[in-house]
Amino acid sequence: MRGAGGGWSQGTVEDEDRVDRAEASRIAVRTWRMMKPYQRGLLASLAVLVGFTLTTVAGPVIIGYAINHGLNPKHFDKSVILWSAGIYLVMAVSMAVLERSQIILVNRVGESFLRDLRKRVFGHLLSLSMSFYDREQTGRLVSRMTQDIDALENLVQQGIVIFVTSGLLVVGVLVIMAVLSPLLFLATMVVLPPVVISSRKFRRESNTAYLVVRDAISQTLSTLQESLAGIRVVQAFGREESQFSRFVGHNNAQYDANVHAVRLSARYFPIVEFTNAAATAVIIGFGALLVHWHRTSIGAVSAFVLFLGYLIDPIQQFSQLFNLVQQSGAAMKKLLGVLDTEPTVSEKPGAVELPERGDLVVSGVSFSYRPGETETVLHDVDLTIAPAERIALVGPTGAGKSTLAKLMARFYDPVEGKVSYAGVDLRDATFASVRHKIAVVPQEGFLFHGTILDNVRLADTEASEEDVRRALRTIDCEDRFDALPEGLLTEVHERGSRLSAGERQLVSLARAALANPEVLILDEATSSLDPGTESVVENALTRLMTGRTVIVIAHRLSTAERSDRVGVVDAGGLLELGSHAELVALGGRYSDLYRAWIGQHTGDEGAGAERTSVVP
Repeated sequence: MRGAGGGWSQGTVEDEDRVDRAEASRIAVRTWRMMKPYQRGLLASLAVLVGFTLTTVAGPVIIGYAINHGLNPKHFDKSVILWSAGIYLVMAVSMAVLERSQIILVNRVGESFLRDLRKRVFGHLLSLSMSFYDREQTGRLVSRMTQDIDALENLVQQGIVIFVTSGLLVVGVLVIMAVLSPLLFLATMVVLPPVVISSRKFRRESNTAYLVVRDAISQTLSTLQESLAGIRVVQAFGREESQFSRFVGHNNAQYDANVHAVRLSARYFPIVEFTNAAATAVIIGFGALLVHWHRTSIGAVSAFVLFLGYLIDPIQQFSQLFNLVQQSGAAMKKLLGVLDTEPTVSEKPGAVELPERGDLVVSGVSFSYRPGETETVLHDVDLTIAPAERIALVGPTGAGKSTLAKLMARFYDPVEGKVSYAGVDLRDATFASVRHKIAVVPQEGFLFHGTILDNVRLADTEASEEDVRRALRTIDCEDRFDALPEGLLTEVHERGSRLSAGERQLVSLARAALANPEVLILDEATSSLDPGTESVVENALTRLMTGRTVIVIAHRLSTAERSDRVGVVDAGGLLELGSHAELVALGGRYSDLYRAWIGQHTGDEGAGAERTSVVP
């Protein structure tokens, strides 16, 4: 990263990108256990890798033998040359076949593992509770399934084959060299320490450098994405220059980080090339002396020259692969961290089905978003809601209205007390029955890429088109969607961008109608709509609420006026509870809020219409 003086500095690398030896061992053991279903394929791959290594190292041995026994100055043996050439050709063909086989086998096993890992991580993400998503950024979770899986994929596609074959080659070459000529082997080993030492240093420095590069790229892309996503705000306030300067700063930091990484490579690779040349010179020079002293053969010296490439290249590849292994280890560490996260809301063994109908009761409930916190968002809340009753929760922002509603839907479990339906604690009920009995309609309906039909079916994937149409008729909007060019098969595009805000909310209400719950929790489903669209959605809401228990998070007191009872939530408690008229007459917190609201709407032409509206 760019330091104060404009040069490169190490920058900040997140701890999650570093993996020490102890962590690496734990990750390797756990990964190996996860690989158990693929161990037959792994063994087949290993057998092919061993075969490939043997055919590779056989080449120099065959050439050395041919030189010693076929090209002897005293006796030229044509049959030895022909046989050696034939065997060498067979080894070359075998090596090509085994190389192709090892690539296919290793990648098949690796891609199978990654496919199942993606499924496992995604399935686990879907099972995690709302509290997990409260503290985790969506971008970080997406990177688990993209960048981290990609890092593992690079290891699978390239690293494993190179790593194993390089390791086998080094061991095989060292053994053969030691057997062919122990003295020449020792002389060669004297020259190799510089490349080994340089490789270890390069590994350490480049690991940090590439992590900084990765962090710099992330910062640059983040700035680009944020600026493009907020382009309207940027242009509206004339902040183009400041955003450009910010991007340039991150871009320069990325440039500096890349240049530093390139300098490390430029310093390391010439050492490797020089060591290779020096080792070749030692083999030829000292080998010639050994041949002269009759301590080795010309064939052995020739084989040593060929073997040197098999020795230097793997050492060099190990240094380059270490970064990939480190990144893959860090990626696996993050993915295991996700898999190790336990849901805070889970279904108990032996969970029961909720009864058909009954009171929704909140008993002595206290709640904190972070376990162990002494300060609670809600404390000692008691509330009983009868079947088919409509209750509005009002109060200032942050008072706890939405939290109380989420507890009643069992998005969270209370720290103290319980929430029950028809006498059954929601913690003792199956998730399926809770979701079937209690449905939540958010303030803005979220649509997935697909058709209107697909999006309504989200409430029941087994529903037929007629079931969906029946739900649309329930909220009186079937004709509206049939009027679209492709009817219910109209593609809504990403996040429903092809539909208006009102149409998106109608799809959301249709989902609730298809689910046919006993209890509806509404987060003021019309508060963000324009007046024209609002009336259509209000009509749909009125029809949807008929005969159901309804809890409304009310942002406007006109909603509270039309409810059977009103609960005033403030400072984490349920301060007042009663009908609209009772609370106004009480002269307490709700009365003050209502009088202030009436004052704001006095003389407003739209106030009367809003206050006499028939839906929440």
